[in-house]
Order: sequence, then C-alpha cells, then structure tokens
Amino acid sequence: MRVRSVATCVLIIAAGLAASGSGAGAAEWPEWRGVNRDGKSPDTGLLKEWPQGGPPLLWKASGIGNGFSSVAVTGNTVYITGVVGGNLALSALDARGNPQWQKSIGPAYSSSHAGARATPTVNDGKIYVMTGKGRLGCVDARNGNGLWAVEMSSFGGKPGSWGYAESPLVVGNIVVAKPGGEHCIVALNKADGKPVWTSSGFNAGPEYSSCYLFSHAGVPMIATGTRNGIACVAPQNGQMLWSNNFAAGNTANCPTPLYSDGYVYWANGYGKGGICLKLSGSGSGVTAQEAWRTRDMDCHHGGYIIHDGHIYGNNGGGWACIELASGQTKWKERAVGKGSLCFADGMLYLFSESGGKGALATCSPSGLEIKGNVTVQGSGPSWAHPVVIGSCLFLRYDDNLYCFNVKAG
Repeated sequence: MRVRSVATCVLIIAAGLAASGSGAGAAEWPEWRGVNRDGKSPDTGLLKEWPQGGPPLLWKASGIGNGFSSVAVTGNTVYITGVVGGNLALSALDARGNPQWQKSIGPAYSSSHAGARATPTVNDGKIYVMTGKGRLGCVDARNGNGLWAVEMSSFGGKPGSWGYAESPLVVGNIVVAKPGGEHCIVALNKADGKPVWTSSGFNAGPEYSSCYLFSHAGVPMIATGTRNGIACVAPQNGQMLWSNNFAAGNTANCPTPLYSDGYVYWANGYGKGGICLKLSGSGSGVTAQEAWRTRDMDCHHGGYIIHDGHIYGNNGGGWACIELASGQTKWKERAVGKGSLCFADGMLYLFSESGGKGALATCSPSGLEIKGNVTVQGSGPSWAHPVVIGSCLFLRYDDNLYCFNVKAG
C-alpha cells in the first residue's frame, strides 16, 4: 500500500474540502451520517475501482481511544471520540492526522462493549457530544474547552443496557437529544444548555438511535428510534406528530430512521427487520401508515442509505437492496459480511465489523459488485461507520483512525 507524503496529504484534503459540499464552498461532514444524516456524501470525482491492496493511505492516527464512533470533518479539522483513561475523550486532528488537542467530556460508560458511542456534532464553532452515561457536553471547537454540560438524568431519563449512544442533533438554535422516560425527547438552547421544550405523551427508553430531521409536505419533523418504537415530534415545540410501536421491546434498536419520497424507513437487528411508513396529511395532522415490512434487512447497527428509490443496508451477515415503494427485495449478498456503510459518487463504501475489512461496491438494484478491497488494523468489533468527504475515506477501528485518498486521477 502506497503512503503519500505529508505535503501531498494536506493538498488532497484541503482541495477536496474546498471543492464541494455545504457552507461556504467547503465539503462538510459535521455530524453523524453527514450534513443530512442520510449517510450520503456530496463528493464527486472519486475512484470507481480501487488498485490492488486498496486506495492510497494518506495517514494513520492512533491515541484517539477505543470506541465505535465515526468522524466529524469540518474546516479541515477531524473530530472523533474515544475512551481514554476511563473518560470519554474528544480529539481534534489536523489535515495531516496530527493531534491538535484532546479533552475529556466526562466519565465513560463501562460495559461488556466499552468504548465511545456517539459521534460529535459540530455547529457554529461549537461541538456537542453525548457520553455513554448521559452527559451532553458543549465545547469550543477551537480548543475543546467546556462551555456547558447537562445530565440526561435531570429529565428523569436513564440509559439502556449499553449506555447512551446518541449523536446530538442541532436544529436552528436548539440541540435535541433523548434522555428517555416521560420526557423522552428534549430540546436545549444550544448556547447555554437551558431547556426549551420536552416531549410529552410518549414514555420510552432512549435506546441507541439518533434523532433525524426531515421535511414532508413543507412540515419539518424529527424522527427517532426508541425502546417503544419509532416516534416523531415537531422541532418547534416537541409536540408528538406520530408514532409506531414496530420493534418495541426488541433487544436493541440502534439505527437512525430515514425519509425519502413520502416514506419513512426504519430497520433493526436481532431478527426484527424493517418497516416502511407512508406519510399523508399536513401540519399537525400528518399521519404515518404502515406500507410494508421486511425481514430482509436485519440491521443491527450498520445502517442503510436510500438512493434512486432503493434502500441499501446491512442485512444480518451481509447486505440487501429493497425497493422503497414496494418493499420488494432486489438482492441479498454477503460481500465483506456484517458491517456498516456510506454512499458517495454513485458507489457504496462497506466496512465489516470483523477484521477491519473495507470494500468499494456498486450501488444498483441489479446486483452488488465489489470494485476494491482494503484492510485496516484494530481489535474487537468495529462498529464505526465509514465516512467519505473531501475525497478522503475515513475508517476507524478501535484506537486507530485511517485516512485514504479515493479521488480519481
């Protein structure tokens, strides 16, 4: 595998980040699953096939701590969480992969799967991150200095068996998170952490899904998975819009819901599969009626993306493609085995939970074709989602973060 020089590395990342995406002409991946939380990158001009051994490695960084969280990338800085010395640490790396700072957010959650869960959310020069024990912290993105912190227990909530795993959602001037319980979903002022609203009429454990903002018929909504199913509230006041008890009482509900073309899709693991809800109505009268269910996307943690009317995602020990409107399964493949994915420039980027195996694959309902493989080093299960931004592929495995050049030409 070829390693580029530091100077070349900086030029590739900086040029990529300046070439496309949101904001002032820069590509951004500032939070969990990207700008729209849909697992899809704005990047174009990427390799359609990798060389033998994988794309060129730009850099590898260690010392971020163990965990399963993914990167947030903005302003030529890479942010990631990990457990270091019993605390959840937030690290900032420059375009070379060199550490800029590392700060503790609070005590880490200890369990049979110890490690960082939540991906940091970067917004307006601040970073919002949740610890496994339920401390939502806000820090200065320039240096990691703490600005405020709020405990989810102050709302009467408590985590599931594997701790809080949610990546906070910023909507306008609020940051939204799930303490669980009677006030399942809450909104805090993003400047000072003071409560703005709490949801009511829906009592559920928080589980491990993150909140997802979308708009249907001109109505903004926030959907999320909970212990008692999927719930959707209005971002302006937390009013419950609709809910569905699919996967209620499941062993664990981890994936984030997705919206496309009037449908909301949510899938879970442990043999549960997925549900597709069709939305109708407008304003507070929006309803969500079940359109179909499937057993062909048994999705533990690896998520799914929607592209051109089809859902692509983790299905048990492999992958599946399902037509959004009908629920018809188009294909099921093993590929790299059970894992997580993201989408960029018409291709799927797969990352196995075992052995650090990554792959580039076609994104088509006609079948899955592998166009390249790469392997990274680490230990234990790898549950971090791959990220493609600024023509770079980021793979996190345990205490290691790898950055590859996937730009064509």
